[in-house]
Amino acid sequence: MKKISNNIRNIGAAALGLFIMGSCSDILDEQPRSNYDPGFFQTELGIKGGLTSLYANLRNLYGQAYYFNSQETGTDEYTYAQSADGNFKDADVSGAGSPLNSTNCRADALWGNAFSNINTASGVIENATAAGMSEALIAEARFFRAFDYFNLVQTFGGVPLDLGSGELKFNTSTSRSSVRNTVPEVYTKAVFPDLLTAVNDLPEKPRLTGALTKNVARLILAKAYLTYGWWLENPNGIPTYPECSRTDPDGHDAKWYYQQAYDVALAAIKNPGVYSLQPTFYDVNVATNDRNSECMLYADHNDQSELYNGGSFSYGSGGAPDNFVSWMGCWNYTTMTAEGNTSGKINPVMRECVQALGRPWTRMATPQEVFTKVFTDVEKDSRLDGTFTTTFYTNWKKGGKSDDYVEGANGSKVYYGEPFLKFVLSGDPVITYPDGGGKNNVGAGEMAGENAYVVGITGISRLKYPMLWKQGPYRTDNGSGLGQPNAGSTRPYVVCKFSELYLVAAEAAVKGASAENGYSSRELVNVLRARAGKWRWDNNGNCAKVADYSKELTDATPATITIDYILDERMREFYGETMRWFDLARTQTWEKRAGQYTICGSGAGDHTPQVFTRTITKDMYLRPIPQGQIDGLEMTDAEKDAYQNPGYRN
Repeated sequence: MKKISNNIRNIGAAALGLFIMGSCSDILDEQPRSNYDPGFFQTELGIKGGLTSLYANLRNLYGQAYYFNSQETGTDEYTYAQSADGNFKDADVSGAGSPLNSTNCRADALWGNAFSNINTASGVIENATAAGMSEALIAEARFFRAFDYFNLVQTFGGVPLDLGSGELKFNTSTSRSSVRNTVPEVYTKAVFPDLLTAVNDLPEKPRLTGALTKNVARLILAKAYLTYGWWLENPNGIPTYPECSRTDPDGHDAKWYYQQAYDVALAAIKNPGVYSLQPTFYDVNVATNDRNSECMLYADHNDQSELYNGGSFSYGSGGAPDNFVSWMGCWNYTTMTAEGNTSGKINPVMRECVQALGRPWTRMATPQEVFTKVFTDVEKDSRLDGTFTTTFYTNWKKGGKSDDYVEGANGSKVYYGEPFLKFVLSGDPVITYPDGGGKNNVGAGEMAGENAYVVGITGISRLKYPMLWKQGPYRTDNGSGLGQPNAGSTRPYVVCKFSELYLVAAEAAVKGASAENGYSSRELVNVLRARAGKWRWDNNGNCAKVADYSKELTDATPATITIDYILDERMREFYGETMRWFDLARTQTWEKRAGQYTICGSGAGDHTPQVFTRTITKDMYLRPIPQGQIDGLEMTDAEKDAYQNPGYRN
């Protein structure tokens, strides 16, 4: 396997380098080295370096916007936006781009990173004991190997367990042959055993800030049990590859795995250790509270050191290890114009490095159904307000303009720091839209009694739409200016949250797991819905809002929870967090939930909603093996074709 073996020679170093852990700090001390050989893993320094590289490699996927695209675009959370290139149009599978295939599917980012990471983990596992390392440290490597295999098997189906030296063995030699194991083999030989060992051997409290614990392993183990249960049940007849019977080698059925998922998740909920839910949904995602107690694992960045950040503080080029996810769903708000009182036309909202704004790339847009079907309770459920930027405040003085005010909607005056554009996402507002771009240049309309220009749900378009506030950038060094909006985000990208345990357990209960008293699917869901009803800050109103609608939200929860309701709740909690395709693929609901969507066009004057249909076949529930991997195999053309998933063969 050429791609794998080339990375193996660098022992997982790749572009980040291999990083060594300091012994006297409570954070990972990243010191890049240029050369490694297999003997390095036989030393304490090498083992610690290998472990640190496993954490560092999280940056190559989480915050990497093209992998984000593969998990989000084409689902019920995102479609392509006005400035999208083929990466996003292809992923939308609505006919705007090319059919998804082995050369254009950006799940290649996972394949390209996971196997070198797996081999690094295997090197640690095989050598750590001889190097005097504890079982707890070895368990960290076991977690990452299982985590990568779990992501791979969800994405591609069965994948190779033998990288050239035997199943789950550390490989130090070039190998350009490969055999894909079946899905049950990947789960029962790799994912479950490593995670069970990790749960047993990892500590309750992290040894370093952000390091692994038993409960991180429990979350991924519960998700793996849940996903494998769905795979065994296969309610909608989705094909698998390599072809095999949907029987478990250990003799268990789907319901057994659902029960395991429930039990493992509930064990973590009952024994939270250092983790806890934040008091409000706003607190989960506001940048000033990053690395809070709900965040269990994250790809770390910071604005104190470019080395520890993994990227430049001044400019991002759009590649890993930068965290540049927030750019993708950020429409070009800087094209808004208004007549200033002294300067003539100005941009009332300038590009700024703050969580509500950031660098606009306009690659991914929100379909209207996000707000007509899921985020529907604007006043009581805080999760819309804690997920999206829906109000755009003027900031021209930070960019050097001295105007006192600009002309707003209905001939009003909009002063510095006031809203210039709002998305109105509730009620049935009467909005008058201009022909073309209008005075604001982006086609936003006017509503009686409102100084800000407005856009209703039916006006959401590929040009302008609510933006992903929760992932927006934040810096502590902006001073009084606009900061550095062109750099990658210096915020950590959260991979695992304590809150997900509640919805994993709830989904398992819906699928037939026997629930304990007080922990039914409805009661588990209502823990998060109760939290969603608690407000301390109105994010888009930019003002305090002390309110508690917990009872109203929990009373409104259906008596019988369905998988569709679980998926709605997962969207409300985890919108835009690199999870959605996995959610829809696991539950076999991708076509049902995302087969059609509504949005307006790409022009400023496009205010007429259009319905788009996606072509989602059963074969597409597996992603294609990257063509570079296929090309590197020493096989006949027929064998290479057979290696590929059936929906993507020549």
